[in-house]
Amino acid sequence: MTRQRSDDLGGSVVPGRRAVLELLHAGRRRVRSISIAAGRDPAPILDEIQARATAARVPVRHLDADALREEAGVETAQGVVARADPLPSTPLGELLDDERAFLVALDGVTDPRNLGAVLRSAVAAGATGALVPRHRSALLSAAAVKAAAGAVEHLPIALVGGVAAALDQASRAAVWSVGLDAAGDRDVYDLAIADRPLVLVLGAEGTGLARLVRERCDVVVRVPMPGPMESLNVSAAAAVACFEVARQRAG
Repeated sequence: MTRQRSDDLGGSVVPGRRAVLELLHAGRRRVRSISIAAGRDPAPILDEIQARATAARVPVRHLDADALREEAGVETAQGVVARADPLPSTPLGELLDDERAFLVALDGVTDPRNLGAVLRSAVAAGATGALVPRHRSALLSAAAVKAAAGAVEHLPIALVGGVAAALDQASRAAVWSVGLDAAGDRDVYDLAIADRPLVLVLGAEGTGLARLVRERCDVVVRVPMPGPMESLNVSAAAAVACFEVARQRAG
């Protein structure tokens, strides 16, 4: 087994049609091989993947369904999986230097599908980067990459030792830290600093923000819940908050 370098985020197994297409389209890292399920019904997106792979001289294999599932590491790979170089970590300082920094930090999010969904929403909302802690957090497994649907190919991600220390560094760089928590002090719609350089901090599933992380946030906001439910899944809450920041920045 190849050992993962300490500065690698993972992501070398890329299952799913959209994820593989974006991998080829972005050209950010070397694609080693692509496997497509033999006997699949024709689909334009599979034709495009085949064409782009051929143009890039990426080897393409056709496997039976069981072999493809084993290679993909997920149950539903949509008939295609790629092998690529791991995604490298971007230095945190580079992300903080952006005068329009809009970063998303994940504090102990351990479900890879939640991680992928958050990154997908962040990219769609125009985030400029993300922070993921090295320990006690999901990294870019096959499930996370599939859930991200290609977002990891377009979003610089910093692998950090801890979110609390990263927020200290953000403060020194004049980047605001905004925690998202059900027990926040104000609604996310009342966030007055959305147009400034900021990092949106998302807590773990169930437990929310860790104490040290919350203490380092300049402001903690909540998604208002007028209905009977008391909380949202972290990926759903992240989508609401990311698009609210994007809305205010566009205004």
